Amino acid sequence: MTKLLKITAFALVSILSLPAYSQDNTQVFANCLADSLNGKERKELAKWIYLSMSVHPTLQSYSKSSDEDREQIDQRIGELVTRLLTENCPSELRAANKTDSLAIQRGFEFVGQVAMQEIMTNKATAEALAGYARYIDQEKIAAIATGEAASK
Repeated sequence: MTKLLKITAFALVSILSLPAYSQDNTQVFANCLADSLNGKERKELAKWIYLSMSVHPTLQSYSKSSDEDREQIDQRIGELVTRLLTENCPSELRAANKTDSLAIQRGFEFVGQVAMQEIMTNKATAEALAGYARYIDQEKIAAIATGEAASK
């Protein structure tokens, strides 16, 4: 894969990433949440994200997930979130919530990012994400990037 394709693939994957936060109480809370997850739980979170997105009208026809599938994953994620907030990270939650009214949202944005990284590290997933690169007109892009297109 050429350098341009790698950069473009990285940029597309970055779209799925969420912004990082400074090492304040909210980041300490977010780190606690992420550190309290095992690999199976990160995969479960990624599955929940996927199944939740699959109900969007644009994506619905591509998914064979059922209401029962989503109900089961919702239950598991509900139990996981409850555990994280009440057993694993209660003091971090309290501290973050004192200074940041969006601490829970920001914490779980970070957890979502970690969960998606778990999926993105799979070779088949990475190859699928880079599949579009076969159709990029590299010469056209390079000409614009180097200014050659403007002189033509």
